Order: sequence, then structure tokens, then C-alpha cells
Amino acid sequence: MPPGHRPADRCSNDRTTDDDDGDANRSVEQGDRESTTSAALDRRDVLGTGTVAAGALLGGCIGGSESSGTASVDERHPGFRSLEREVADRSLPVEGTFPSWLEGTLLRTGPAKFEVGDRHLRHWFDGFAMLHRFAIDDGAVTYSNRFLETRAYEHATDEGELGYREFATDPCRRIWERFFTLFSDTTTDNANVSVATHADRFRAMTETPIPVEFDPETLETLGVVADGTDLGDLTTAHPHRDDGETINYVTDLSQTSEYRVFRMPDGEHERDVFATVSRDRPAYMHSFGLTDRYVILVEFPFVVDPLEFLVRDRPFIENYEWVPDRGTRFLVIERATGEVVSTHKTDAFFAFHHVNAFEDGDDLVVDVVAYDDASIVEDLYLEAIRSEGYSPDGGRLDRFRLGETVSRETLYEGPIELPGINYDRVNAEPYRYAYGVGNRENPPRDVPNTLVKVDVETGAASEWEESGTYAGEPVFVESPDATAEDDGVILSVVLDAAAERSFLLVLDAGTFEELARAPAPHHIPLGFHGIFADL
Repeated sequence: MPPGHRPADRCSNDRTTDDDDGDANRSVEQGDRESTTSAALDRRDVLGTGTVAAGALLGGCIGGSESSGTASVDERHPGFRSLEREVADRSLPVEGTFPSWLEGTLLRTGPAKFEVGDRHLRHWFDGFAMLHRFAIDDGAVTYSNRFLETRAYEHATDEGELGYREFATDPCRRIWERFFTLFSDTTTDNANVSVATHADRFRAMTETPIPVEFDPETLETLGVVADGTDLGDLTTAHPHRDDGETINYVTDLSQTSEYRVFRMPDGEHERDVFATVSRDRPAYMHSFGLTDRYVILVEFPFVVDPLEFLVRDRPFIENYEWVPDRGTRFLVIERATGEVVSTHKTDAFFAFHHVNAFEDGDDLVVDVVAYDDASIVEDLYLEAIRSEGYSPDGGRLDRFRLGETVSRETLYEGPIELPGINYDRVNAEPYRYAYGVGNRENPPRDVPNTLVKVDVETGAASEWEESGTYAGEPVFVESPDATAEDDGVILSVVLDAAAERSFLLVLDAGTFEELARAPAPHHIPLGFHGIFADL
């Protein structure tokens, strides 16, 4: 999709096609369990006197839905086909042998439903969240999946319409409904991005500060925990854990917007804000860096004037503007004092994901998956993904060294995304290996279809690939007797497009060779992030 082009947005005229994986995939099969982004702007601050621009009241719908409703099922990428089926504790066949020491549970969240009534959601990031659980015990694997029963999902299910503003799709509202929406909370809790733990509780997260707690054994949704909308409107679904605390930040969107960095000590849910940075046009930042002494916010020139949320008929992300002349700024915040101790500016680039950051003498080293601009956001509209000849931009693994100047080095040309490391061992430390998803160049570049291991010291890379498959985020699990950084396994949920089924893949992290796989009973739509837990 060319920069600046976005799919047309028509609320009332879209019609969904039947996305069948067989009848059993459209309903709960016998023996299975019964089924049960926009930021919310601080409108009182922005509106001031309460005056609403005429442009915010005129017209039919806020945003809407994808206009490609005529596409047949066969023309759609299977990784973006809705999954309705839920199963509980299903034993999976195992091919190969799991390491005897590997016991625990892989928990993942990701988008699984891309339609609401007659409407198509527009972006990969919009899909309604589903939890997936692969429990490994003595070489056997059981699988469960369940929709995260958020208020956004329940409204869509009960009312047959979108009730909350998602990343690139807004509710279809008429004039007076839209007026009242300006003064109400439409912040989505559709936590389809990542899974995290805090105080021995499991939560699904998205880019609004409304983590949703769930039971890791049954996948039952337990409700919102520690709602953070009192602090701000946006957050990252990639908090850091370090030294007995969780660190994250929120962006408050108002007349005087702020980044607010906070900590939560283990066992507590109160957010202690220890740093604030004021901004007239805050940036979209999906993640951040952490070292022993510093928080590093990388402020890309993908920015928004918060008033745009009121005066433009656009979904959340479409209010942001790429302004390359601003360059990219690294804001270095001291953890002990909350002070911005330095700011480093370089040429414009964009990233979703940090890989790692660490201190090297007086320098800071920051590794990210970098893009030349923010067009990757537009590449992930579903209409683009499902189009013939789809070829998205690929991310590079780039290293930035912050000292008296900013230097940049490409460690791996890529493409690479959804990066991971041996987090518990090397986060905020010098490290050697990064893992991610990649793309084969032949056939033409597609959504992620390989797994890659990169030696950041040498630039050498190992790949796992299998024709017709699409790989999910690699999750590193360290061996209990590990002596090396890559002594462990990689877990990934891989989609077999021809079979329309997914499987749990286990690779030896050292050799990057397959050890085992366990096929699931259905396809699992391509998702984002997960964790391995000792359960």
C-alpha cells in the first residue's frame, strides 16, 4: 500500500462473507467449552469551554469498516480469517520429542475475530482478542483457547456492532451519538497485544492502560485490574520487569500532553509516577528501552495534535502524521531522579519494537527493529494484507550508540520483527543473540513466514522455514542448567496455510533445529506476543 493511502471506510454498505473452517469452526463443537486504537482523549481539557468544532458533528459515521466485503474466503490470507471455535484442555498429538526439562505453559493473546455484524474491522491491530494456552507436561501438550470477554468484545457480541474505538476502526455513530461520544469514555479494553504478569497475576494488555486479568488455567476473563486511565490515555503493552518492579509509561493526551513514566513494585498495583515529559504533539511509541539506570523513550516523528481527535472524522491511528523533518529523539530519563538527563537527535526512523538496551561506559546502546518511516502501519491494514502482490516493508535490526554523537549500525539487514531475547538473563545487559520472525525473499515477501536467530556480534543468522507456513513470535525458554545465553528452546505458534491448522513448534535455540511440534485442532489467526510461565 503506498504511503498515505488507507482503505475506504464505509459503515453501512459492507457485507461480510462467511469465513468457514467447516461448521465446527463457526460454533462450539460438542465436548468443547461453551462460549460465553483509539485513546480516550481528555476531552474536558481539550474542549476547554465545551465548544465542539462543526467538523466533529457533521457527517454520518466515525471511521468505519473495511470496504473489501466482496472478497471470497479463498482470497483471504488464512492468518487473518476469524476463529470462532473454542476448545478446553484438548490433548494434542506430538511429533518429535520435547526436552524432558520443558514443563510449563505458553500463554498468548492475539486478534481472532475481524467482523462485527455486517462490518469488517480494518486493521490487523483491531481484531478481538483471544487467549491461547499450550500446557506442556512430561512431553505431552494440551491446548485451550477462549475469547477475552472484554466490554469491547461483549458489546460487539451482544449488540452486533462496534461499541469502542479500536486502533483503525471506529464505531459507526450518527450525528447526536457522535456528539455525546465526545464526552464519554470509549477507550477500548480489547487486549490483543501481549500477556504480562504482575503480583503473580496474569493480564492481557493493549495500548490503552486497561489491563485485563484472566485465569491462566481456565482462560476465564476476571476483569479489569488497576485501570490506568486516570493517569493517561495510551500506554505500551511491553512493560519491563527489573529489580523487583514493573516499569512502564502512559501518554496523557490533552491541551498539555505528557509522557508519564511509572513504576509498580512487585505485589502492588498503585502506579508511582516518577518522571513526566511535556509535549505539544506526542509521538506514537509502541515500546521503550530500559537499562540499569535509565528509561529510554524513542520519540519518532509520528506525532499527533490531540485536537485532531475532536475535529477530524478519523480512527485513532489516522490522526497521526509522519513529520520527518522533526527527526527521531532519544529521551534518556534517570530512574533514580526522574530527570531527563540527555536528549539525542538523529535522522527520522520508526520502530514498533525495542530489542534490548544497555550501558557501555559513558555510552548507551539501544537496539531496535527500525523502518525508514511509519508506512508499515499502513501495510498492516487488512485490505492491504489480503491484496494480490502484498509486499510490506521489512524491519532491520539497528543499533544506536548514544554518546557525544549518535551513531547507527545495522546488525542484521532483515527482514525481522517481533524480536525476543533471553530476557531474564540479558535484558539491560550486553548480549549476543536476538530472535524474531522473518520473510523468505522467494516467494515474494509476505507476512512473517520464517523464524530467525541473529548473532548481534557477527551478523550471522540462522533460519527455520517450511514451505506454506507462517511463523509467530519466538519465545525463548532457558534450560534449567544453562551455561550459555542460547542454551534453551524457542517456542513459536506456526500456521500451516494449506492444512488450515496451526502447530506449536519447538526449536533448539542453540542449533535452531526442530525438536518437536504439536498440531492444534484448528487454525490460529496470526497474533503478536506471549509468555512462557511455570504453571
